[in-house]
Amino acid sequence: MPIIESLIGPIASIIDKIIPDKEARARAKLELLQLEGTQEMKLIETRLKAIVAEASSADPWTSRARPSFLYVMYVMILWALPMGVLAAFNPAAAHEIAAGMNAYLNGLPEPLYALFGTGYLGYTAARQWGKAKGVDK
Repeated sequence: MPIIESLIGPIASIIDKIIPDKEARARAKLELLQLEGTQEMKLIETRLKAIVAEASSADPWTSRARPSFLYVMYVMILWALPMGVLAAFNPAAAHEIAAGMNAYLNGLPEPLYALFGTGYLGYTAARQWGKAKGVDK
């Protein structure tokens, strides 16, 4: 279980930062250590292995899927700059564009947002694991 062993240390340090009570912190770390070797932890390890395999795939569609989706999200965030300029010259047009974008984004199903969150966190965890192991640069 090399993946799990490499995750326990960082998770324990996160526990140190977010749980101020010493007793609660000790209980959380104990539960984390008790999870090691359980069926639930094996399931987490299996998922992480799949994420790492996808990220290191030679197939460009597979290995670039998550980063490409992140680039789309970055473009959507950066779109605020030209919208701000448009709002300065034509506030009505900027308002209509924003209303249309809101209507579209509110029409997307909630599971799609959950999938994005899961993919983003999974990609981040896989990259951290790869960097910690020296596989990724």
